Amino acid sequence: MNNKRIIAVLGATGAQGGGLVRAILNDPNGGFAVRAITRDVGSVKAKELAKAGPKSSRPMWMMRRVSSGRFRALTGRIASRFLGAFFAGEGVGRGPGHGHGARDARLQHVIWSTLEDTRQWVPLNDNRLPTLMGKYKVPHFDAKGEANRVFTELGVPTTFLLTSFYWDNFIHFGMGPKPGANGHLTITLPMADKNCPHCRGGYRPVRLWHFQEGPRIHRQDRGDRGSTSDGTQMAASLGRALGREVRYNAVTPEAYRGFGFPGAEDLGNMFQFKRDFEKDFCGARSLEFSRSVNPALQDFDTWLERNKSRIPVG
Repeated sequence: MNNKRIIAVLGATGAQGGGLVRAILNDPNGGFAVRAITRDVGSVKAKELAKAGPKSSRPMWMMRRVSSGRFRALTGRIASRFLGAFFAGEGVGRGPGHGHGARDARLQHVIWSTLEDTRQWVPLNDNRLPTLMGKYKVPHFDAKGEANRVFTELGVPTTFLLTSFYWDNFIHFGMGPKPGANGHLTITLPMADKNCPHCRGGYRPVRLWHFQEGPRIHRQDRGDRGSTSDGTQMAASLGRALGREVRYNAVTPEAYRGFGFPGAEDLGNMFQFKRDFEKDFCGARSLEFSRSVNPALQDFDTWLERNKSRIPVG
């Protein structure tokens, strides 16, 4: 392991981080070792991850993500992959700290999983989207956009990886089909008839490929995509997999923001941004690139067939 280049993965037990850790562990001859970093080393996911992969290639160590020393622990590493986990409690405003920490640790290559700063399309004085928290249109997008600039301004060698809607949201995030009138199921999104790029959470081949390619792709923007479809097409795919009719309930962004669950306003604005700027959002995420990196790329229907039993219905 001492001869291998080390990839430090922050957020190692999440969908994205865990996928990358397992990709490294399952490629023992790939020239990389992994340091898996998580908030809670005693969690079930952390314990499972610590036992994953061939014994000789398992994570070198895991640590709590506390402010003191977490970036010193990365000093001199060849690479790191960062994820600002907004909905896991990290919140907004923490991304710039990752940029400063990466610079101080003298990391040689960072992959920053990120999103657009929607204020470049909808300024704060533009009322098409309500302003949230006093300074954001889509907080979990915009805060990452702020961090993008910090990585660049500090000269950190960074690849910015734009993420898409994750199919896992139908399993874990409460977006799966719900019972509707007359016994059919519905999925509810404020996307009208617009397309949305989506992919499997933890899109490991793309992330590992960026580290394998090394310095020549620093400072490039890349995007994940496994499939693209509108709400009606998503519902049809879910229906085929589940063996039940699933309909698409296309509500307005205003209605979605008013649903009242935690994050409803943020997500309502997010879907409206994707709807109103469909061409820009889809254009930044290349299906051709994703397939070139991973010829075995799953599409939505294939993923559903393999994961339909995990999707809660009702």
